[in-house]
Amino acid sequence: MNTDHSYARQLDEADQLRDFRHEFYIDKKKIYFDGNSLGLLSKRAEASVTSLLNSWKDYAIDGWTEGENPWFYLSEKLGAMSAPLIGAKPEETIVTGSTTTNLHQLTASFYKPEGNRTKILADELNFPSDIYALKSQLQLHGLHPDEHLVQVKSKDGHTLDTSEIIEAMTDDIALIVLPGVLYRSGQVLDMEALTKAAQERGIPIGFDLCHSIGSVPHQLSAWGTDFAFWCTYKHLNGGPGSVAGLYVNEKHFGNEPGLSGWFSSLKEKQFDMEHTLTPAHDAGAYQIGTPHILSAAPLLGSLEMIGEAGIGRIREKSLSLTDYMLELIDSRLKDQKLKVANPREEKERGGHVLLEHPQAAAICKALKSKGVIPDFRTPNGIRLAPVALYNTFEEVWKTVDILKTILDDESYKNYQNERE
Repeated sequence: MNTDHSYARQLDEADQLRDFRHEFYIDKKKIYFDGNSLGLLSKRAEASVTSLLNSWKDYAIDGWTEGENPWFYLSEKLGAMSAPLIGAKPEETIVTGSTTTNLHQLTASFYKPEGNRTKILADELNFPSDIYALKSQLQLHGLHPDEHLVQVKSKDGHTLDTSEIIEAMTDDIALIVLPGVLYRSGQVLDMEALTKAAQERGIPIGFDLCHSIGSVPHQLSAWGTDFAFWCTYKHLNGGPGSVAGLYVNEKHFGNEPGLSGWFSSLKEKQFDMEHTLTPAHDAGAYQIGTPHILSAAPLLGSLEMIGEAGIGRIREKSLSLTDYMLELIDSRLKDQKLKVANPREEKERGGHVLLEHPQAAAICKALKSKGVIPDFRTPNGIRLAPVALYNTFEEVWKTVDILKTILDDESYKNYQNERE
């Protein structure tokens, strides 16, 4: 392959999404490759926050129903803007709550243990918060997690085998919750095949899309996936603690949510103040409390920008960036003790690269000292996420070049090999 610096610049010149980089606040002294943990601030997101602050200033209580973006309907509007990213209908998607709160809501709604069917199927590589939530839901039913939470094992500690997940869909499974993309290795699970297998066995299935939404296209409605949930501060660039989202397939509309609150209500009935809930006829029924308006505000600008770029083009560039990074690592770092631990096949690779090294924590500190912002994962993982909307091929080249220098001169040994 062409490893010249000039070739990276040629790739940037041909990049159809290159102008979106100018929409973000970029520190030109740094290379930010941690967008799969927290996306950068865009000028549009900043303007959206200012706009909603002004609506509070200008309208006070009337901001709920007046202005450009009335707060009473903001969650639905943002849900509709999110829907194309997951292949859903607008009414199937809502922006509300936090990732774990939404998982609690969806588990309370879809987990119906009965007879022999009492177990929840998950995996051993999922993000801990999901497992905490599932265990607590089992305990609320008086069931012990050691007996009733089934976690599919990984052969290599990085990836999951689709056939083994399907084999674990036994007659005693009442609910399946899996990640769309594994947070550590970036493996994209075959959500279509898993949904089909779950449907054939009559088991409701849902996916955590935190590491896939905004980076990997989905077709949840077409697949018939029962539910999904996600955060919005990674590839959606909604800011720290920005409001999360959830999806519920329309075939479940009309069912009362497991956890109810006044924003679960049909909007036309909400201010009747009746003590009997009339749930919304769409995904809005799965809201609980009052929307966090100022924490949702950045998404107006961010989702608008992502919609203009198109999830198809974002995915295409994301794969090109990680392909290029992997090729440079293979050609320039082949004599080092680095191990590429993410899937190589494009259909199985999400938006980041996972490298493993015995001195990973020290290497991450050395990279930061050189202006590269990676993400360390215990015990030996280095995650590098070149994000399609604001990272460049030249930044990929520079990062691999800096990494090579750090490894060649062993300057990482100047740092303690432990998490900050």
